[in-house]
Amino acid sequence: MLLRSPIRPFRAACLAAFAAALASAAPAAAADKFTVLLDWFVNPDHGPLFVAQERGYFREAGLDVELIAPSDPNDPPRLVAAGRGDVAISYQPQLHIQTTKGLPLVRIGTLVATPLNSLVVLRDGPVKRIADLKGRKVGYSVGGFETALLKAMLGKHGLTIEDITLVNVNFDLSSSLMAGKVSAVIGAYRNFELNQMDIEKRPGTAFFVEEEGVPPYDELIYVAHRDRVADPKMRRFIGAVERGVQYLVNYPQRSWALFIKGREKELDSELFRRAWRDTLPRFALRPAALDRARYANFAAFLKSQGIIAKILPVADYARELK
Repeated sequence: MLLRSPIRPFRAACLAAFAAALASAAPAAAADKFTVLLDWFVNPDHGPLFVAQERGYFREAGLDVELIAPSDPNDPPRLVAAGRGDVAISYQPQLHIQTTKGLPLVRIGTLVATPLNSLVVLRDGPVKRIADLKGRKVGYSVGGFETALLKAMLGKHGLTIEDITLVNVNFDLSSSLMAGKVSAVIGAYRNFELNQMDIEKRPGTAFFVEEEGVPPYDELIYVAHRDRVADPKMRRFIGAVERGVQYLVNYPQRSWALFIKGREKELDSELFRRAWRDTLPRFALRPAALDRARYANFAAFLKSQGIIAKILPVADYARELK
């Protein structure tokens, strides 16, 4: 029978104590400050970021992350381009437009990997198919890209933009539709406006852009300054976000509690609970992954619609961090 040496446990204990003493004597490494500018007010679209924050994934990646909601949703990409933020939450269509105009921005990750945009009508209204929009009013919030989406969707059904009347309803999409000011709205998010209308007992029907002549694209993305893409902090940030997404998918109810923690008064609503449920399957499970052909196809679509003047090489504005 082999005898266990009494010296080995003693030696191991001494080494462990020595290592612990060294660890306690060494100063803790300071986390790197890292600013993320959100695209809008805090909402369920930002779930993975807040889960990563509350679960400590950013801290474990050596980052002290501050999540900032903008006063003007147009500002975040411009601020990052000007070096006044590390990462901005933005939109793939916006990225194409801004980079062709010279902004030094690069997509480094994806937050929401499918379009959320849709054309919405009242379920009990006169419009049952897109062709029924002929001669009717369609509301929009932001010209340019939204009207390009509408133009493509109408074209698939034999209509042109001249067959309808465009009405700028600002950001009162669902209320304008429910009030009968317009027969449809473009730019309505399927995870928000549809739920809002259902809560108001005026349910809507959505026509999804990717099913009606528009190439699929990423709704929300992470963008950084072109000169900062190689910064190791960027990869650490995306890695922590991926951990946040994985936890969120595995534990959606626990993640909801983390998302609203300390913000129950502003976030814990029926609308946001429904939006959380509907956004969950749309988060990018591999945030760093890049489908270059998809980006190239969408750039070609924007060029065909006159939204951008030229098509840039994908590597100029989108990278997959290593």
